[in-house]
Amino acid sequence: MKVSLHWLKRFVDFDLNATQLADQLTMRGFESEVVTDFNSLDNVVVGDVLSAQKHPDADKLKLCTVSDGNEEFERCLWRT
Repeated sequence: MKVSLHWLKRFVDFDLNATQLADQLTMRGFESEVVTDFNSLDNVVVGDVLSAQKHPDADKLKLCTVSDGNEEFERCLWRT
């Protein structure tokens, strides 16, 4: 089963990062296969696709309008 640290912290109070928690759980007999620690990522922006239209010159592309919450970007390409 995969769980996020954010979800787990709703039920258990701890101050470990993902790797430390996986090590602690493994030492207590719980299996931990994959740990991804996203805290080291900087400058990541999540955007919303506001619209997508068929590209006039390509079958597998769409022209999109995307918002990052502050600004809208038009004519972004999306491959389908």
